[in-house]
Amino acid sequence: MRIVSVVGTRPQLIKAAALGPALRDRHAEVFVDTGQHWDEQMAGAFFAELGLPRPDHSLGVGGGGHADQTGRMLEALEPILVAERPDAVLVYGDTNSTLAGALVAAKLGIPVAHVEAGLRSFDRRMPEEINRVVADHLATWCFAPTPTAVANLAAEGITSGVVEVGDLMQDLASRAVAEVRDPHALAAVGSRLGVPLAPGGYVFATIHRAENRTPGALATWPGILANAARPDRPVILALHPGTRAALDDAGVVLPPGIHVVEPLGYRTTLTLQLHAAAILTDSGGVQREAAWLGTPCLVLRSTTEWSEAVGGSGGRMVLVGLDGDRARDALDRLAPPNRSAADARARAASLDLAPSGAAEAIVAALAAAEVAR
Repeated sequence: MRIVSVVGTRPQLIKAAALGPALRDRHAEVFVDTGQHWDEQMAGAFFAELGLPRPDHSLGVGGGGHADQTGRMLEALEPILVAERPDAVLVYGDTNSTLAGALVAAKLGIPVAHVEAGLRSFDRRMPEEINRVVADHLATWCFAPTPTAVANLAAEGITSGVVEVGDLMQDLASRAVAEVRDPHALAAVGSRLGVPLAPGGYVFATIHRAENRTPGALATWPGILANAARPDRPVILALHPGTRAALDDAGVVLPPGIHVVEPLGYRTTLTLQLHAAAILTDSGGVQREAAWLGTPCLVLRSTTEWSEAVGGSGGRMVLVGLDGDRARDALDRLAPPNRSAADARARAASLDLAPSGAAEAIVAALAAAEVAR
């Protein structure tokens, strides 16, 4: 098959890196980057690190509001799909790039393959929830990562073309484990960041969701991170450019104890997650990685589309929203300072993450559809 793959954000590049080699072994891929994460720090370096081919088409859409950004993607994608004449358009996840790719393809009568179909937070206030629901209902193939995702699709009447395939991000993480588990890898990261790092000697944090850039949220979560910091255990915050801009616009200065770093590469991020005392995040991708790595994780959201990560964590992952008391109690329970270093060392030493086989399952499903045509 001739397949146009549409990506635009760092998490989508991770998934494309996991799927791409298997996809290109069997099918002809045209790679399109919308530019939703538009700078070199947010996305550009990922191409080299993950071994991704440079895009066949780069749209350079960049930032903007949801309607403006999605509209410009629609305008830019349509002539590409008309010219490329693909047999299918493949989209990943729940971003504006996902929505635009699915909409343009469906309107042109091109079958849509949606990777990470069926995820639901059941919170329509999240832009991502709207994007994933629309993409699922337009898709010819819904590649679901979990049994719960399959059940969510069935509850909405979507059963045709649904295949449970596993998680592409787990496939890629399984390949990187050997490189990140050695404490010397952590020391090297600390040297690059200019802060000494030891196993269990810091808390890792990421904040990027739209709901955590509102004035009320910006007045709350910096205090949660500050309360998580100790003189001997700082918080390392990988700060998304959009979140930095929101903080600057609101005049919010992050409290002491929070060490801000720029967006990080894939393996650097995995290294920091694995060896941390705990993780504080609103990222769906980081939630899943924390679950696979076994690192205690506080989710700074009231809902999540990855309910199985929370339910299967044995209590190591907790939804705390922006409740400071709940966050403090969870951190004290999951990562007591007197145990953090030993726990982090034991976690890294015993880590053995198997791939899910998602890439092979997706390629096989597409190949079966090609035979059936």
